[in-house]
Amino acid sequence: MQISRVFAALAVCAGLGACGDTVGQQAVVGAGGGLVGAALVNGNPIVGAALGTAANIAYCQQYPSKCPAVY
Repeated sequence: MQISRVFAALAVCAGLGACGDTVGQQAVVGAGGGLVGAALVNGNPIVGAALGTAANIAYCQQYPSKCPAVY
């Protein structure tokens, strides 16, 4: 049961993986992915949102050509 929730969380985060054109959009998309991922694995949603924000901004700034746009 726990393993399936982890895979579901990873699938949701991968599905939400988009960068955005601005740092603000990157923060919002990352926070959403982290929040949903944390909720799926019964984690702390605040920590999930914070980690998702930081991870998405860092990735999008490092690899802008690999990030799809948010429409």
